[in-house]
Amino acid sequence: MADQQAVELLQKVPIFADLDRRDLEQIAGSMKARTFSSGQEIAREGQSGVGFFVIKEGNAKVSVAGEERRRLGPGDYFGEVALIADSARTATVTAETDLTCLGMTSWDFRPLVEGNASIAWKLLQAVAKTYGKAETEHH
Repeated sequence: MADQQAVELLQKVPIFADLDRRDLEQIAGSMKARTFSSGQEIAREGQSGVGFFVIKEGNAKVSVAGEERRRLGPGDYFGEVALIADSARTATVTAETDLTCLGMTSWDFRPLVEGNASIAWKLLQAVAKTYGKAETEHH
């Protein structure tokens, strides 16, 4: 049985919000707690990324080309593209405070989507939305 707190945290993540409890428990069971120290870089723009993270406690900042774009806090997530594509990170994410996240690699995620089309569909929609926002910001 997955951690109740992890399931509740995932319910707040837009890409998982419409999934039923069983699906959320399956995802939560595949995620591992990760901690990062204040100032530690979690993801670097331009480098490959293998993980998806949901912030449980603490804050992080997102930078693109050295320019701060936004701040992240509990319930925010990043790295969803890394679950389905072997592509470079589009931003640098740095812990502003000590940070606790739930993390999942593409290797953990793949069996979940292969066995559950609703999880795959929700992630696809979220990635499309993320790219849509990025395109709008560049024009």
